[in-house]
Amino acid sequence: MRIKFFATATLSVALLLGSCSTPKNINYFQDVHSGTVIAPAKQLDIKVKPEDKLSIIVTAQDPALSQLFNLVSTQNRLGGTTSTTSQVGNMGDSGSGQMAYYTVNRMGDIDFPVLGELHVAGMNRYEVADYIKQRLSERDLVKNPIVTVEFANTGISIIGEVAAPGRYEFNKDQMTIVDAIAMAGDLKINAARSNILVMRKNSDGKQEGFRIDLTDMHSLANSPAYYLQQDDVIYVEPNDKLKRETTPNGNTPYTPAFWVSMGSFAMTIATLVITLTK
Repeated sequence: MRIKFFATATLSVALLLGSCSTPKNINYFQDVHSGTVIAPAKQLDIKVKPEDKLSIIVTAQDPALSQLFNLVSTQNRLGGTTSTTSQVGNMGDSGSGQMAYYTVNRMGDIDFPVLGELHVAGMNRYEVADYIKQRLSERDLVKNPIVTVEFANTGISIIGEVAAPGRYEFNKDQMTIVDAIAMAGDLKINAARSNILVMRKNSDGKQEGFRIDLTDMHSLANSPAYYLQQDDVIYVEPNDKLKRETTPNGNTPYTPAFWVSMGSFAMTIATLVITLTK
C-alpha cells in the first residue's frame, strides 16, 4: 500500500506541474527579439479588380472643362420615391449633383468620358491617376490636369475566433493582416494563431487560399497575404482545445484529474495482481 501511495502522489505532482506550464502557441511574433529587423518580401498596394467602384476627379484651371470629365449623380423625386442616374457635366437646375462612381466591368475596364474605355485592372490608384492624366494630355483635352483616384468599396471580411467578426471597410493603400485583426478587436484566447486562413479572389474569379502563422513574424512578413486586398476573407479557426469542447467529454483526457484517476486505478490493479500472485 505504501508503494501505491507514493506512486500515486508522484504521478499527481508530475501532472499538476505539467498542467501549469505556459502554452507555446499563444504569443504573437515569438521569433522577434530586441533589435530584430524584418522587412516584408514585397509591399502590395490595393489593386483595381472587376466590380470595384472608383471615385475619379479631374481638376483643371477651367472649372467648366473639369466638369466634362467628372461624373455626378442626380436625384429625381417622383411620387415620394428617389431614382438615381449618372450623367456627365453640370446638371444645372435639373437636380442636386453629387459625385458618382465608376464601376469596373468584368474585363477590367471603365467607360471614361471622352476617352472611352480604359483598362485599369491591376493598377493601384496612383497608376490609374497617372494613366488618365497621360491620356488627357496626349489628346490635348486638358492642360496640366490633376487627377485624384479613390477606392469607394474597399473592404474585407473577418470571421471566426475574433472579438468582433464582420465586414470592415478601410481607406489605406496598404492594409496588413495585423491591421485587420486589430480592427476586429484581436483574436480570442482559443484562436489557432498558427493556422489562419486568408481567402482571396483572383482576377479570373477563382479563390486562392493562404495559411498564416502569427507566431512566426518572418514567415508572416513573407506571405503573399501579409498585405490584404479588397474582398479578402480572413477565417480564424478555433484551436484543438475548443474543437474538442464540441464533443461530450472531449477535453476530459487532457485534464490532470483524469490521469490521476487513471494512475490510481492502474496502481490498484497492479497491487491486486501482486497480492494474488504471492
